Amino acid sequence: MAAKRILLLAGDYAEDYETMVPFQTLLTVGHMVHAVCPDKKAGDQVKTAIHDFEGAQTYSEKPGHNFTLNATFADVKAEDYDALVIPGGRAPEYLRLNPRVLEIVRHFFQANKPVAAVCHGAQILAAAGVLQGRHCSAYPACGPEVRAAGGDYAEIAVDQAVTQGNLVTAPAWPAHPAWMAQFLKLLGTQITL
Repeated sequence: MAAKRILLLAGDYAEDYETMVPFQTLLTVGHMVHAVCPDKKAGDQVKTAIHDFEGAQTYSEKPGHNFTLNATFADVKAEDYDALVIPGGRAPEYLRLNPRVLEIVRHFFQANKPVAAVCHGAQILAAAGVLQGRHCSAYPACGPEVRAAGGDYAEIAVDQAVTQGNLVTAPAWPAHPAWMAQFLKLLGTQITL
């Protein structure tokens, strides 16, 4: 299996698990992952937030970790990467306002490269205009945005994921096993025991 070059779009208050778990999982199986954030460089950190499901009408939010970026956003050339990961949390609500972020996302869809988005990551996909006619999941509160962007919102269990073409999506971090397994399959990753 050839290692893939993967870009991960991070930002302050990205969901902690949705940032750290895919980053570490993809590194563990031998892929190279560059975590970047607009206006930040390698060695800078983003603050993360832990979103939990504790019986309230929506998730709770607690401070997460300081996640260290290992690449510089200004240096990113989307064509140099084989795949893209978009974590959820609060970061997507403002990252989608950055024209360069949207340009990067569009590249992966135009080139039909694998993309994994979870939770509020769908906000970036909607803003980039890449959801038209696509079946995808997201945190339920983002369902109206998926539909408004022309997507078919997949109402699936919080621990499930859905793949259509080059796009793997999931509602939230409880879906990590299904989400990462489907993304690894798209990447052509083979794990033998």
